Amino acid sequence: MVWTEREERRLEEIKQWEQEHFAQHATDIERTFQKWYEYQINTVDSSTRNKMYSIIDSALFHMHAFIQNSQSQVDASNRLLTDARLYNPEIEQIQDMKKLSVDQLAYIADQQIARQKMVSLAQGGLAGTGSLLLLGLDIPAVLAINLRTVQLIAMTYGYPVSYPAEMMIALKVFHMATLPKGLQKQGWMALEEELSQGHEHPYFYEGSEEIADLNWLQGPMKQVAKGTVLMMLRKKIIQGIPLFGIAIGASLNYRFTRSVSEAAHKFYQKRFLMELQSERGV
Repeated sequence: MVWTEREERRLEEIKQWEQEHFAQHATDIERTFQKWYEYQINTVDSSTRNKMYSIIDSALFHMHAFIQNSQSQVDASNRLLTDARLYNPEIEQIQDMKKLSVDQLAYIADQQIARQKMVSLAQGGLAGTGSLLLLGLDIPAVLAINLRTVQLIAMTYGYPVSYPAEMMIALKVFHMATLPKGLQKQGWMALEEELSQGHEHPYFYEGSEEIADLNWLQGPMKQVAKGTVLMMLRKKIIQGIPLFGIAIGASLNYRFTRSVSEAAHKFYQKRFLMELQSERGV
């Protein structure tokens, strides 16, 4: 098969997106938050920070495994294959998704992303009620929803995240996509460099397994700040319902998932196209 004009256009669109996305600069509020965050984190000694990073990495690995082995993920995988068979009845497993065109895969991925945005919207609205239990579960819920979003995108493009190598790549894509926008370029380029070196076997991973770091923790810290705001708004009640808190919680979670899914989708789509380009000797 030859490299098509449509595939070339898709790749150019992604490269244009990269230029625009990575050119964005932090707002005054974001810079103020970063300064406050750096001051706070520097008050913690290095050994404590390293221990904290190790705990977070372990939690993310276990979260990935839990999501991957859950019945809902099995159902999602089967639903992906069913959707794909509408275009190609010969598709039997996740790796076969690569037999579809980039436009077909993009459409299926968009459907998965839309569902995840609605889940994030609902979860943010529940946290916005100000319930202490729901606020306490907000950070792990947000991380789980967005990690699952990355997994679904990876599987859509034919990368089975049950393999150790693909699991680590998915976790690193999740890490990159949840960084502040001004810091995502470095993570994106590091991932591309790692993929260019290739993996000899999908069941073995030889790269760095560290995920959490100083920059990434800004995301969870923002969620803590969001929780504080929602706690303050729970007394703003209209007819017995904290509408302001629900609206803000839902809006912030939706925007976060939209941002994460956009970066992850562009990355996996570019990866798919680059591999396709290499196979066709373009």
